[in-house]
Amino acid sequence: MSVSETSHPFGANTTASEIIDGVDLHGRRAVVTGAGSGIGVETARALATAGADVTLAVRSADAGARVVARLEAQLPSGSGKLNVKRLDLADRSTVTAFVADWSGPLHILVNNAGVMALPELTRTPDGRETQFGVNHLGHFALTVGLRPALAAAEGARIVSVASIGHLFSPVVFDDLDYRFRPYDPWTSYGQSKTANVLFAVGAAERWADDGITANALMPGNIADTSLARHMDPGQLAGFIDATGLALPPGKTVEQGAATSVLLAASPTVEGVTGRYFEDCAPSRTVTERADAVAGVASYALDRANAQRLWAVSEALVR
Repeated sequence: MSVSETSHPFGANTTASEIIDGVDLHGRRAVVTGAGSGIGVETARALATAGADVTLAVRSADAGARVVARLEAQLPSGSGKLNVKRLDLADRSTVTAFVADWSGPLHILVNNAGVMALPELTRTPDGRETQFGVNHLGHFALTVGLRPALAAAEGARIVSVASIGHLFSPVVFDDLDYRFRPYDPWTSYGQSKTANVLFAVGAAERWADDGITANALMPGNIADTSLARHMDPGQLAGFIDATGLALPPGKTVEQGAATSVLLAASPTVEGVTGRYFEDCAPSRTVTERADAVAGVASYALDRANAQRLWAVSEALVR
């Protein structure tokens, strides 16, 4: 199914609350990774407001419990239940434990957690470069592990939170972990975000017969988020100066969560799969970065790249 930019009234300034208004998610279950801060919290809030039972998958269970307490004090009557489960995407054992502990169908999976622009090369316990390991491989292992639950939902949606940062780099299959080339925080982040898009493309094709849809998105330029917690204050400014990159207009957290919520719950995108969205609409495809502040790179939608990444990822998480 295709969707046009004029098929719904939403746009860059739409909030998650506006997306979810009138949507009924009672009886549905959702998981939002990285729901301890930023747009993850707002995504969980919106889905619960519509009646979904939402699991906040977070690194710190204590921090997650504090978020749940705050949200429960704010949610209207009739909202869905909130609960917390520990998930550290850098630690494969917690991914395995999360999957093993899940029972019953899963209707919505929002792969929202991530790290950005780690200043130094670091690796996960299993030896992967951290941004690729957390942003892609951790979510890959989680989603593949939860596939039976997603299939059981008969119409599940997978949402991969990517970024305009995917324009910084394709997936460099010959050196995923920076063992031969000099480490760079931004190309590393870029290939991890490209991988998020390619995963949606791959899942859309492989799991269509299970009734599962999968899409990726750019949430926007959001200042109030912990995503950049590892960055030196001048790092982004220096990168912008060096590359001539122009950032998209800023968004609030409520606006930043809107595209995630659209893909997770809105009837306007029912059946849409394998696509990349921004500002609550499908993105145009670009073939060079130049001064692009929007759009999706052609290499991030390439089916051959998606198939290759899937095979490589299966081998790495096996």
